Amino acid sequence: MSEMPRKAVSRTARLAALPLSFAGRATLGLGKRLGGRPAEEVAAELQAQTAEQLFATLGKLKGGAMKFGQAMSVFESALPEDVAGPYRAALTKLQESAPAMPTRTVHAVLSADLGEGWAENFRSFSDQPSAAASIGQVHRAAWKDGRDVAVKIQYPGAGDALLSDLSQLSRLARMLGPLIPGVDIKPLIAELRERVTEELDYRLEAESQQLHAREFAGDADILVPRVVAQSGRVLVTEWLEGKPLSQVVSDGTRAERDRAGQLLARFLFAGPSRTGLLHADPHPGNFRLVKTGRGSASWKLGVLDFGTVDRLPGGLPRPIGTSLRLALAGDAGAVYDLLRQENFVRPGISLDPDAVLDYLLPIIEPTRAEQFTFSRPWMRTQAARIADPRSPAYNLGKQLNLPPSYLLIHRVTLSTIGVLCQLGATVRLHEELLRWLPGFAEPEADRAD
Repeated sequence: MSEMPRKAVSRTARLAALPLSFAGRATLGLGKRLGGRPAEEVAAELQAQTAEQLFATLGKLKGGAMKFGQAMSVFESALPEDVAGPYRAALTKLQESAPAMPTRTVHAVLSADLGEGWAENFRSFSDQPSAAASIGQVHRAAWKDGRDVAVKIQYPGAGDALLSDLSQLSRLARMLGPLIPGVDIKPLIAELRERVTEELDYRLEAESQQLHAREFAGDADILVPRVVAQSGRVLVTEWLEGKPLSQVVSDGTRAERDRAGQLLARFLFAGPSRTGLLHADPHPGNFRLVKTGRGSASWKLGVLDFGTVDRLPGGLPRPIGTSLRLALAGDAGAVYDLLRQENFVRPGISLDPDAVLDYLLPIIEPTRAEQFTFSRPWMRTQAARIADPRSPAYNLGKQLNLPPSYLLIHRVTLSTIGVLCQLGATVRLHEELLRWLPGFAEPEADRAD
């Protein structure tokens, strides 16, 4: 399909057919096993076919379907290795590409939002998109002053498609949940739905990107393209060359992986501190490793797509840093008191502070060491511990609450950790927390707050 399917009935039918297809494929697999084929061979074949169909469908539909697929893709490292393989290739396809809009549609949007003489703004304009994502696609062009630019054009009907898809996916959450153990699908979809209006507003995106571009101008580590123009469903920014993080994940050198991981962690914590905004869409397609010199220390992290942000005027909440520091110090009582104060433990719920600390320590292990190597096995261990109903961590986790003000921060942090595990990066996370996270290095501030 080359055009974005917009009719709710058509899109809903495609999504609703997925569970039926999965069930039919499982029945076929049972028949093959009864016919004498090895169970492992049949299972691998079914996983590959299921992954291909699921993410091909999400990618073709774009809209909320693809947005959901991209959000899930960063949790791929939590899957057991025998299951992850078939999903990995299919997920990667979602991070950088999707079927393109016809040229006539592209020109119609440009004409409507930049004016009939839109072409006069450009020295050249490529009708072939360089990237396509959930609600828009990007074309490379040369602006009238000679600068290379990226022209982001929103798909017609993107808003209706987003809402329709996310409503349908919410109804399918129970079916889709087993794809990523340890991740509660329904709240993820609800949170994506809440952000729809903001993400469709390219004016807000331009403001967020320009704020980051000004703050990180001349920065030694982070590079954000400046906004050139914005009108309606069109956003023009400076072009950013570099190696997509999805490629670093698939074939990057050790130096590339470690540098990308370090800078990704730095941006996660430095961004809110320096701009009051949290970039809230941390899948690999939104980042580039930009080589500005010969040594790895000169490589920068290029950051794209500021359509979804969390507004944090004071930076990340101080209780996050304070509770992390207290947990690392083994002060179970103080951690429990702070979690109760912030409503992570609801009124009327009574938990053992030592059990809460035991639940937290494995998760925050990367914050303790001078440096930590993130990996898929580590991520799988954490996911299995929390998702296994036989685990004490599972039962305790069900009694904890996630306050609405922390919801997006939690998802972004988990997603970033997922990307670090995909990279297999060795990161000096403790160093970044000391520098950027309020409360992590300030014990004297505990009583003042």
